[in-house]
Amino acid sequence: MCGIYGEFFKKNQLSSKDLFLTRNDLNSFRGPDMSGYWSNDSNCQLGFRRLSILDLSERGNQPMTSFDSRYVIVFNGEIYNFQALKSDLLKQSIPFKTETDSEVLVNSIAHYGLDKTLKMLDGMFAFAVFDTKENKLDMVRDFAGIKPLFYSFDEGDVVFGSRYDQVSKHDLNKHNGIDNSVLRMYLKRHYMPAPYGIIKKTFQLRPGEHVSIHTDGSIHKNIYWEFPDLNTSSLIEDQTKAVDYIKEELSASVNAQMVSDVKLGTFLSGGIDSPLITYLAKQNDPEIQSYSIGSDSNKHDESQVATAYAEKIGCKFRLDKMNAESALQVLDDSMKHLKEPFADFSLIPTYLLCHHAKKIGTVMLSGDGGDELFYGYQRFESVSKNRKWFKLPKPLRYIAYGIDKLLFNKKHINEVLLQDSLAKAHQGLHSRSNDTDIEALFPNLKSVDNIDLPHYSYKNDLSETELLHAMRKAEYYDMMQKTLIKVDRMSMANSVEVRVPFLKKSFIEAALKIHPKLAFKKKEKKLILKRLLGKLIPGTPISHEKKGFSIPLTDWLKKDLKLPVQESLLDKDFIDTFQLSETELRRIWNMHQNGEKDYKWVLFTLYSLAKWHKQQNE
Repeated sequence: MCGIYGEFFKKNQLSSKDLFLTRNDLNSFRGPDMSGYWSNDSNCQLGFRRLSILDLSERGNQPMTSFDSRYVIVFNGEIYNFQALKSDLLKQSIPFKTETDSEVLVNSIAHYGLDKTLKMLDGMFAFAVFDTKENKLDMVRDFAGIKPLFYSFDEGDVVFGSRYDQVSKHDLNKHNGIDNSVLRMYLKRHYMPAPYGIIKKTFQLRPGEHVSIHTDGSIHKNIYWEFPDLNTSSLIEDQTKAVDYIKEELSASVNAQMVSDVKLGTFLSGGIDSPLITYLAKQNDPEIQSYSIGSDSNKHDESQVATAYAEKIGCKFRLDKMNAESALQVLDDSMKHLKEPFADFSLIPTYLLCHHAKKIGTVMLSGDGGDELFYGYQRFESVSKNRKWFKLPKPLRYIAYGIDKLLFNKKHINEVLLQDSLAKAHQGLHSRSNDTDIEALFPNLKSVDNIDLPHYSYKNDLSETELLHAMRKAEYYDMMQKTLIKVDRMSMANSVEVRVPFLKKSFIEAALKIHPKLAFKKKEKKLILKRLLGKLIPGTPISHEKKGFSIPLTDWLKKDLKLPVQESLLDKDFIDTFQLSETELRRIWNMHQNGEKDYKWVLFTLYSLAKWHKQQNE
């Protein structure tokens, strides 16, 4: 894994080489092994920081030029099918100097063209490639959004980078103000979804997006891959066939992601997904080691279950424990590596997880993506059980809700029924802040509209199968993106590459061939993965209530984290810049401290914003 950075200007002069390299070195944690630079001495310069994974020699350094010298690339990520692509190129007499996937990528672009190459790729990546003949810059992000790519665009001038601060603090953007519509979105969703940036004129590439900037200063954007629609006429409905098919495809995905010239391990939790990944990885490498982190909070600790899985799998296993003291020690470090407002507080245990995992491997396999593809969240049931009731007019839905609440304690329907649409209700389940609290804290946002994400626009009259798939697609482009941001930033803070077998393009497309009914039933989640795990490892799945990967933040805000959080929130510059109501801020702080109401999500969302604001102005 690496970090990339670059400038492509139509109007302004390029930064000096020294200043450019200083900004490039902001990626040093993402790429600690070498620094690379290329410029055409006119309007484009590219920077690179390398974390060596494949072909550890200097030959694998970037920026890298194609065999015909036309294209120059900076590339962050892994191309999982690079060996097959290279074999085809060799048959056509394309020369190679290295064993890297980077060279395969740039030579494929030179030989086939970028559009055709994108259709052939499978992997996780973010790259920029400069066409010296056409004087054009292309930027591309992978299908799932695993690897980040930020950029700014203004009158033909482009700055891009793996880190948001490489763009937001650039001379072209450092005087741009806060985009209040994105600020409001952050306060509602607790992160910045692509394509948005909180500083005006800054953006992110969306998952599966290709952005081209031409020499005339024009910009063109297109989505080259999108989460596929469900082909209901050809879904696999036989349970045995489905389990065997998923095993075959997941095994292939795991095997493809184990190609590495450095040590590789797996994360192992008490859930379903990571034990599956660890078991399949062990079939490829009997000596593979897995890693997990526990908590001194019984409510959040899964270490006993993870240990039991390790014993059943028969893999080497390392376990460390986290407590409030260890979390406080890494709080500042974990927050400083975000470089953008981000308020999922599970970033703290994720940082510790990656920090200790570095002892067993530079590359780690993760189980992320399984919940989205196989209906692992309670939200799927919370929304879908109300589907048939949406045929009623809204006044009758209120009556039905009241009766069910009184007689059956919301067994058949819930508050989703009170919303205007299933999609709107689904989107709302991702927010822990309501409009009333936001506008009380930020009175200047009262006139700013909420931004609705496009994938929450599905209709109410879908069949159950269609609804589940529409929800899955929305989760893929929303909740999963927040998880991937957390894992990328915290792993790169520790110079660890995390690979995600569930999110290999070919596996995503395979998962969508399984009928949803084989994965989702009332009170049951991820059925097909549970059946596969039980088939592979006798005595599993281990029965327990999934606890998630989190921390007891409610209590920590009253004790160990109280002073640092309070100091950041009451900073005068922070309050003045964002026009916060100090009276309202103190009110919710005191209510949380007194135990009157749990405001941990609101407070941590504000805390992350305050920390980012301070870093932005340093």
